[in-house]
Amino acid sequence: MNLSVTLKCCSRARLLGNKMAVWHCRRLSDVSSGDSQPSSEEEKPRRTRRAPGKASVLLFPGQGSQFVGMGEGLLKYGNVKEMFAVAEKVLGYDLLSLCLNGPEKDLMKTVHCQPAVFVCSLAAVERLNRENPAAIESCVTAAGFSVGEFAALVFSGAMHFAEALFAVKVRAEAMQKASDLVSSGMLSVIGRPQANYRYACVQAKEHCLSLGIQEPVCATANYLFPDGRVIAGHKEALDFLQNHSRELNFMRTRLLPVSGAFHTALMEPAVEPLRDVLREIEVRRPEISVHSNVDGKRYMHDKHVRNQLAKQLVSPVKWEQTLHEIYERAQGQEFPHTYEVGPGRQLGSTLQKCNMKAFKNYTHVDVVLP
Repeated sequence: MNLSVTLKCCSRARLLGNKMAVWHCRRLSDVSSGDSQPSSEEEKPRRTRRAPGKASVLLFPGQGSQFVGMGEGLLKYGNVKEMFAVAEKVLGYDLLSLCLNGPEKDLMKTVHCQPAVFVCSLAAVERLNRENPAAIESCVTAAGFSVGEFAALVFSGAMHFAEALFAVKVRAEAMQKASDLVSSGMLSVIGRPQANYRYACVQAKEHCLSLGIQEPVCATANYLFPDGRVIAGHKEALDFLQNHSRELNFMRTRLLPVSGAFHTALMEPAVEPLRDVLREIEVRRPEISVHSNVDGKRYMHDKHVRNQLAKQLVSPVKWEQTLHEIYERAQGQEFPHTYEVGPGRQLGSTLQKCNMKAFKNYTHVDVVLP
């Protein structure tokens, strides 16, 4: 499906009209039948200030959290069935079947797992809305890890569901094409306090140069928690880091099951395709605070959203910094309730390592019913 068809479908119909999980000012764009019209600016709900202990924060996971079976049992919630129907038309394949049944090797592909995590995370929001609507009503802040940022923006009312999904599709395909151009990957690293990650990357690039690799790339791609990083770049650079982990003061290293060096300069070929589609879809200022992966700061307006989402592809995900931005508060001030909505508990784990007091109010909203 091309963008013009997607936009035509989005303008033709919308999902529901009453208290939805993605409720702040927009409706989930649909490609099914329906006659309800978009809400006007005057009809947007106005946010009221809430005491920190009565507010909530939603965190949306990224690629790598996916697993076969996610989504099972969620079709009974809110708009989940319609969301997967929309996804099938936007993507051109049965995403629900892929999530539920695999095969795993297909679900793990970048082009499939990014849309899958995006849709399943918003399905988890629908579950939360049914089981604890106060958590949705009281939400004041959202953030998403990498592709999870698109789900956070849909939840905030900054994007329509179908248009954001199409952008995720374009993003995933462009990232896969960029990955295919060079042998590269991502390495999870837990270091000792004396580890110097910048120096380690310089050493790895010098090793690549000695092998005849021109313009080698090796850089921090994710800041997760104190002494927790993901380093990405040429495969030879990552091999060097693993082989010299002891002298580099790395306690543990693990190659991640991804196809490329995401959030580094090797993703530069993917920037323009994403930038182009972001120019074509409707983007608004979020109705709640949504924090950018690029610098941890809140999005201020629609142009800011478009620019940062494109820049995110070649910039490290500053997740640790984002958590500090969200949870920094005066001594004695209460922490909000935090909900990780989507597959996996990785974001809860990083929150625990960054801010144990905030983690005490953490809940995971799973994408599989017990």
